[in-house]
Amino acid sequence: MTKISINENIKQLLEWRHFETTVLILIVINSIILALETSTTAMNAAGHWIFLLDKVFLGIFVLELAMRLSADFRGFWRDPWRIFDFLVIAIAMLPATGSLSILRSMRILRVLRLISAVPAMRRVVSGLLGAMPGMASIVFLIAIIFFVFSVISTKMFGETFPEWFGTLGASAYTLFQVMTLESWSMGIVRPVMEIYPLSWLLFVPFIILTAFTVLNLFIGVIVDAMQTEHESAAAEERGQMMTDNELILSELRSLRKQISELQGGTQLPSGHS
Repeated sequence: MTKISINENIKQLLEWRHFETTVLILIVINSIILALETSTTAMNAAGHWIFLLDKVFLGIFVLELAMRLSADFRGFWRDPWRIFDFLVIAIAMLPATGSLSILRSMRILRVLRLISAVPAMRRVVSGLLGAMPGMASIVFLIAIIFFVFSVISTKMFGETFPEWFGTLGASAYTLFQVMTLESWSMGIVRPVMEIYPLSWLLFVPFIILTAFTVLNLFIGVIVDAMQTEHESAAAEERGQMMTDNELILSELRSLRKQISELQGGTQLPSGHS
């Protein structure tokens, strides 16, 4: 069997409609096995078999990547999701002994292959990546707000509440807690207001600017990116459908032309009896 025929067989296997489903099932089962490794009861009962199955699944995933590389080497490296799969499996193959024993826990990264295998998850991640530029601007804006309010609160409350506002870093962390609305009133603001009654003039605008305004901008940017990704995917699907329809119409025209030519060739000459 030649190399070309082997590659053709591999491509046919990769294009088999149940192949991706099988890979997904294997990823889920492998994730369950990795989770069982955290159970003392399971490891005492069947630790040897769990480690053996883990190695078997790793071998299967390595074989799958090798098949994809063999079928289309250049195309493999042009696909970001395939590169992601390669990195996940490469990390899982690193030796997990000695100083690298911590890498054993990194094997759970294999479950992230579900992202690349499920189209809906890929669209979500693509949408999040598309939102990064807008999110970066919002992060810069909120950093400026935090810096301004941290400086003010450190100067105003630092001496009285050094644990919360003694340094710029402590003030930023305290304000972050206030922004998340976690015990902000009874835990921080009201104790400060007992000594500085007008301190609410600082905290209330800060909460409005951060928790109620800037953070909602994150949601708006992400929703807009998701909508754009959805519209892009829908447009691509419509374009593919139009291409398929044009191909079908072209084939129908060609078939009609061939039928017309055949019919014209079988007509009897005029006056023939």
